Amino acid sequence: MGETGKEEYKIQSFDTETQKLLKTALKDPSNVDLEKVANIIVDQSLKDCLFSKEAGRICYTIIQAESKQVGQSIFRRSLLNRLQQEYKDREELRTRSLQAWICYVTFICNIFDYLRVNNMPMMALVNPVYDCLFRLAQPDSLCKEEEVDCLVLQLHRIGEQLEKMNSQRMDELFSLLRDGFLLQEGLSSLSQLLLLEIIEFRAADWKMTDAAQKYYYSEVTD
Repeated sequence: MGETGKEEYKIQSFDTETQKLLKTALKDPSNVDLEKVANIIVDQSLKDCLFSKEAGRICYTIIQAESKQVGQSIFRRSLLNRLQQEYKDREELRTRSLQAWICYVTFICNIFDYLRVNNMPMMALVNPVYDCLFRLAQPDSLCKEEEVDCLVLQLHRIGEQLEKMNSQRMDELFSLLRDGFLLQEGLSSLSQLLLLEIIEFRAADWKMTDAAQKYYYSEVTD
């Protein structure tokens, strides 16, 4: 199956009309309302964490197609505007729905992972992504396994890239994580395990050693 086929597969959860719109955006972006497409993708990403994990690839494909076809970036601009809007309301979003908040963090980290300018991550996303991860490292978030799990997954995925863009903020983030691991009361055993694993993962230059993999894998499956 070709690359576009893979993208199409991930939009089956939409109604038929929306699927058609997204398929057109992936192949022929000049023929659709790209601002509408951006909003549809963000809306779905806030509702569906599985989709939010894959949406970056879809967005990347549309951006590449638009750039190749018409040399413009309407979709990327619309996408970033909407991400910024949700970013400003992130605390309200978290209060309203923890799942939507986790989906948003997953989505913005996914976009950071996929979108490139001159083969580099987008500087405009570095601080918003860090701010989201810092929020996940606060005491009230560390008490929730879903937020700890989200934080650790994102750091596995983009931590190394993010540190290259701003190492000082990564140091500050891991200082919070170490304090949380050592000092915070009310951490579940799974959250403690996840935090220790990501602290050791970064200490090993963002690589999982064989010994660590055996240890953590056996702990999680037992």
